[in-house]
Amino acid sequence: MFKLKTPMLLLGVLFTAILIAACGDSELSDAEAASEANEVVVSRFIEEFKNQANHGIVDELMTPGFTHHFADLRLPAGREGIRLLGQGIVAGFPDVQASVQDLLSDGDKVIERTMATATHTGEFNGIPATGRAVAWTEIHIYRMENGKIAELWSEIDLLGLLVQLGAIPAS
Repeated sequence: MFKLKTPMLLLGVLFTAILIAACGDSELSDAEAASEANEVVVSRFIEEFKNQANHGIVDELMTPGFTHHFADLRLPAGREGIRLLGQGIVAGFPDVQASVQDLLSDGDKVIERTMATATHTGEFNGIPATGRAVAWTEIHIYRMENGKIAELWSEIDLLGLLVQLGAIPAS
């Protein structure tokens, strides 16, 4: 009788362990699926908004109450501000290309680290076209809400860009 109970007990423990592991995996999979879905939205924003200059995409990819946290007080709040920023960049750098170095997500946040390259062929921020090839780095943090971008914080190496354009002395 003792020998029969031991294998049954062992089978019960194994079954319970498999059940617990399976439940844990499904929760992890849901979180991973949400992170991947958020990264797809941000990747689409990068490709269409930045690289293809489709500034109308903000209405589709951003919540109606979207908030940007840019320090430039000339930009209006919300989606209009991000649209104007994109238009201003493209006016000065029509060939701008953002190359994503890292795209990470955690919960409702997606973090993008990018290298942007462009040629300064139009006026940018009051600086006449120089014809110079330039590059700068960007780090953006997006907060996602129901599959859309709800908030955006950005750190862009504008000092390095202004040095490359000759607007600020290099030394």
